[in-house]
Amino acid sequence: MSKAIINSTSEPFADLPQICARLLEAKAQKGLSFEAIGKAIGHDEVWVAALFYGQAKASQEELAKLGELLDIPTSSLSAEIGEHWFPRRGLGPVPPQDPLIYRLFEGVLVYGTPIKALIHEKFGDGIMSMIDCKVGVDRKADPKGDRVVLTFDGKFLPYLKW
Repeated sequence: MSKAIINSTSEPFADLPQICARLLEAKAQKGLSFEAIGKAIGHDEVWVAALFYGQAKASQEELAKLGELLDIPTSSLSAEIGEHWFPRRGLGPVPPQDPLIYRLFEGVLVYGTPIKALIHEKFGDGIMSMIDCKVGVDRKADPKGDRVVLTFDGKFLPYLKW
């Protein structure tokens, strides 16, 4: 298999630790999916993808499992994204330039207020947590073309009155 190379100076890698490009290279070289990596280290595929793009933080134990799976020394992972490092969440410009990410952004622009109204109607005055949130990406067969099903399973947090 040819060696996978990620240009760590291109978007979105320029603002991420260089180890993120190395993680993606190792994933490609091993022919692994985010789902397979997630099963091996005990996490969901979305969390694993977030980690690979510097949007999630792993424990030392998780870094050790990841290093073993991908043949990356744990010391290299720990040096760049270990205990001392914290993610800078939220990648890229606004509005997003990538077509798929832009469509997600567009979905929030178009449906954000109606979704907010429905959350308020069903739960009251508050927000949906993106900290205590599970995200799922699924494929659903459809005769007109397969459909992408996104699930945001977030905890409701009511606003406090004082």
